[in-house]
Amino acid sequence: MASAPTTETDARQADPGGNQLAKSLKPRHLSMIAIAGVIGAGLFIGSGAAIREAGPGILLAYAAAGFIVILVMRMLGEMAAANPATGSFSTYADRALGRWAGFSIGWLYAWFWIIVLGIEATAGAAIVHRWIPGVDQWVWALVLMVLLTLTNVVSVKSFGEFEFWFASIKVAAIIVFLLLGVAAILGFMPGVDAPGLSNLTGHGGFFPNGSGAVLGGVLVVVFSFFGAEIATIAAGESAHPVDAVKKAVRSTVWRILIFYIGSIAIVVTLLPWDSASVAKSPYVAVIELFGIPGAGTIMDVIVLTSVLSCLNSGLYTASRMLFTLSARGDAPRGWSKISRRGVPRSAVLASTIVGFVTVGLNYIAPDTVFLFLVNTSGAIALFVWLVIATSQLVLRRRMDKAEVEKLSLRMWAFPYLTWFAIASIVALLVGMMVLEKTRESLLLSLLLAVVVVGFGVWRYRRGNAANALRTELTLAEEPHPIHTA
Repeated sequence: MASAPTTETDARQADPGGNQLAKSLKPRHLSMIAIAGVIGAGLFIGSGAAIREAGPGILLAYAAAGFIVILVMRMLGEMAAANPATGSFSTYADRALGRWAGFSIGWLYAWFWIIVLGIEATAGAAIVHRWIPGVDQWVWALVLMVLLTLTNVVSVKSFGEFEFWFASIKVAAIIVFLLLGVAAILGFMPGVDAPGLSNLTGHGGFFPNGSGAVLGGVLVVVFSFFGAEIATIAAGESAHPVDAVKKAVRSTVWRILIFYIGSIAIVVTLLPWDSASVAKSPYVAVIELFGIPGAGTIMDVIVLTSVLSCLNSGLYTASRMLFTLSARGDAPRGWSKISRRGVPRSAVLASTIVGFVTVGLNYIAPDTVFLFLVNTSGAIALFVWLVIATSQLVLRRRMDKAEVEKLSLRMWAFPYLTWFAIASIVALLVGMMVLEKTRESLLLSLLLAVVVVGFGVWRYRRGNAANALRTELTLAEEPHPIHTA
């Protein structure tokens, strides 16, 4: 790993050949990347367990978690619109909190998405294996990883095109689901009786397991929103990054309202929350209620699309974070080399290699090594959100009145909602410690974070001490102020 630099290296100067990241992502790509970031397999499958835990009251859990995500995205949007950067929140943490913070959160975030590659590749392979059982499941996992690696290595435009079509399929599926669901609720669906409020108020009421179950439900559903921030990372490779960031952030509200709260409301209104079919696969259960043949296969196709989308964007996101870390001297220098097509291929391949290892571990030691690795990433989403909120608080307070006036996108009710978001995220971390089923994941994630942060602090204290000795200064290096648009 390269020695710690005294100033942040501009990513555009990282490649000796003078190449830059391609600015070939179009507005339609970024719009769909923003949408795809919050529509994953967790919505289609994981929502069943959440409904089972809290009943119809899970709607409040989704609303509460969604509100926190909206605040985090607004804060990130303020910083990204003021200074778009491929490193996104890692770059802002670097400037707000110190080099150790950018180093630490960048590595933790890259680690999260690399682990996701192993999870999603295995999930996708399981679906394809059900269709073509004659080929071993691990072969399909390998095929999926290779295909998505190629889309990322060829060009950023190919990544954008694949993500555009993956997201389009998911969006179309949810829109059709919502339209059919509303028709059924209103009594316009042939063969389906309008349920009224019976499923919301019956079967134990709106809070059948008590209000405490709703709070527990927040911990279950909040992680399904992670990925919305990808749009701010991808915006750095578009021709008009500021406009792309503002559009992505402002659309977060309606995306969460429609895709998550809207579709979950359809499920709990049409079907009893305690139905076994809802716990297993809520969306399949509703499709079967509509009398549509092949509901399981339809959902398999949609889930596979979500898995491929997550693989595609996960590999992209991990590679761009490694690229940014490399450009700042926080990762091997070779990872910041850029191809003639503007792609950091070394960073992509580095992410892929570790991804292949995690896939292999999932087949060799699924209940030991792989489970341990997955648990080390369990709370990273909350760490990232906490760093985003803290960075925005610090950077905004450094601005004078004139700089604030120039911001093209501002956090609402600053600093009150920023503090509210910070307190909410801390409360979620405390909740993870209290709940037995999430405690191990939090502790292992904290262990990993302590190791990474400890190394980052040691690394930059050493670097600052050397600089002080050479320059006979005792002041530590000041973080870079954020630039206004």
